[in-house]
Amino acid sequence: MTHEISVGDLTKDQARAELKRLSIVLGKANLAYHSEDSPEISDAQYDALKERNLEIEKRFPELEKAASPSHQVGAAPSDGFQKIEHIVPMLSLGNAFDDSDVLDFDTSIRKYLGFTSEAPLEFTAEPKIDGLSLALRYEKGRLIHAATRGDGKVGENVTANARTITDIPSSLSGAPETLEVRGEVYMSHSDFEILNEKQAKAGGKVFANPRNAAAGSLRQLDASVTASRPLKFFAYAWGQVSEPLAKTQWDAIARLADLGFATNPLTALCQDPQRLVEHYQNIEVQRATLGYDIDGVVYKVNDLALQSRLGFRSTTPRWAIAHKFPAELAWTRLEAIDIQVGRTGALSPVARLHPVTVGGVVVSNATLHNEDYIAGRDSKGATIRDGKDIRVGDWVQVYRAGDVIPKVADVDLNKRPAKSEPYQFPEVCPECQSEALREPGDAVRRCSGGLICPAQIVERMKHFVSRAAFDIEGLGAKQVEQFFEDGWLKEPADIFTLRDRFETGLQQLKNREGWGEKSAGKLFDAIDDKRRISLDRFIFSLGIRHVGEGAASLLARHYLDWPALKTAVSNARINDSDDEFWSELLAIDGVGQVMATSLVTAFHQETERQSIDRLVAQLNIQNVVQPMLSGSPVAGKTVVFTGTLEKMTRAEAKARAETLGAKVSGSVSSKTDILVAGPGAGSKAKRAAELGVETIDEDGWLAMIEGL
Repeated sequence: MTHEISVGDLTKDQARAELKRLSIVLGKANLAYHSEDSPEISDAQYDALKERNLEIEKRFPELEKAASPSHQVGAAPSDGFQKIEHIVPMLSLGNAFDDSDVLDFDTSIRKYLGFTSEAPLEFTAEPKIDGLSLALRYEKGRLIHAATRGDGKVGENVTANARTITDIPSSLSGAPETLEVRGEVYMSHSDFEILNEKQAKAGGKVFANPRNAAAGSLRQLDASVTASRPLKFFAYAWGQVSEPLAKTQWDAIARLADLGFATNPLTALCQDPQRLVEHYQNIEVQRATLGYDIDGVVYKVNDLALQSRLGFRSTTPRWAIAHKFPAELAWTRLEAIDIQVGRTGALSPVARLHPVTVGGVVVSNATLHNEDYIAGRDSKGATIRDGKDIRVGDWVQVYRAGDVIPKVADVDLNKRPAKSEPYQFPEVCPECQSEALREPGDAVRRCSGGLICPAQIVERMKHFVSRAAFDIEGLGAKQVEQFFEDGWLKEPADIFTLRDRFETGLQQLKNREGWGEKSAGKLFDAIDDKRRISLDRFIFSLGIRHVGEGAASLLARHYLDWPALKTAVSNARINDSDDEFWSELLAIDGVGQVMATSLVTAFHQETERQSIDRLVAQLNIQNVVQPMLSGSPVAGKTVVFTGTLEKMTRAEAKARAETLGAKVSGSVSSKTDILVAGPGAGSKAKRAAELGVETIDEDGWLAMIEGL
């Protein structure tokens, strides 16, 4: 099962399946948490799932989809309430789980803004209240409406309920003409206990925790019920305003307090990441005595002008992050170590544990990453766990934080069985007995059996029929396994000859359990419907290592049609800088040495190439039609940036160019249209001059795209 494998050990196919699973699980969790006020999993579990989803997308950016949980906030508003659209979306926050994440947060901001490590950069730090987000809109000092977060774009109208909360003023004096105040509705521990006692005596609903009680109380269709509940409100942000509250986050929060809102007294101003962590530790010490639930500390860039420059990702601001408190640890017995074989032949070790509860979840499996991890080494050979290896029978510490897959964090040598022996990682594939090889620099040992390994063949064909690939209705993972076992499928091309092979033997399929004449006919029709496929989906379907959805899209947009891609990749000579095909491949922005080598290697293997050719003969692969943006002078052109940019960072420049329809390349070639050269431009500028490529400076580039 893919959720038993660590992110670092996932194959592309496993990652795709895991993202699909996470989408379903997180969707249900969002509904239960935000709409039903009855979460089915803990906050730590949810954060772990969300973080795992994000980690997979970071490792495999080509697999990220528009409907990813990473792009979703909350859940759709309930039908029981009127809807209110948020003029400024109510976004969620990215998470940090340890001190290094906080340092990375600071580093990423400096890198995006082009700041040096010595440049001053202030942050605010405040407790992250575990309650329900609420937006309060005031016009000319009067409370007009109140809305929950909902899905971040549309929330529920809970105005009547919000008016019953003492901490929420019904009118303001000295406020901007339009002011949307945002904060958290919560319930104190003492009030929660009293409420539950009353609920139990009255035979009503007993809440699991203060957050559920606060959310359930605010989202009552009868405002009188809300009025009877002891709800409180902390203000910490704002949405639409007719005029700025202040120039900094710190002063803006102070302005909200002056207007009559309760703000958190533990909010602090910090000058660097070290002070952020110190304040986090200070709040963590007080956590049990605060009287209300918090689940971390939120850090925000203090300068609002910098916040504006940093902007937003799809669902999170770049200028803020939530530093979460750690999840739980538990000790248990390691009863066995099993090896799973993936689509690319990776041998992944899994710890089978005596079941133990960790963070409210019963855990029976944990990832062991790879053979180095078991031996007490990291991927670079450095010792971990003080060099302690992991053995069957060991008493191990299981850790869950930031990753839904439990990990074995430590070993208690005092409880190690006297006759235990070091674990011998298999050197042959447990599925096909082929030699399992480990290439230099690779942390993973892989089966060398290729297409003779049943595990690899089946996983590869599961990938082929996955949603992002051919997505054939009626032919999923279960059917692929069934047909493989029956000998009907040995490679992807076999799928498109099923009808011909069963023309006289349809009875054989329709009489199988779960199949009838109609369902069998529908399957064949569905297969025929997929003979026509876009170039990017076809490339992705091949299951070539390191070539996921994003990479497939990059390749398709560059080469435009299958013959061009086939010719280029088939003729490319790996690491030959004089070879035009190899150089062109590497020049595609987003295509690196590893991906390019994997792609070319696949096409140069005779067995693999013949399998692809047999598949292509069954298909109609569609060419890519390049979209043209009206009015953009760089749409469809290839742009290269070099040297030092002084008015924007490289990341900002690239993003802007791509928004305007340009293709950004990492090197200059005869296909380059524009070179934007800043101070320090070297070999690329020289190469552009030799090729007659138009070269402009940063000011020229900004003038070219001005107003767009």
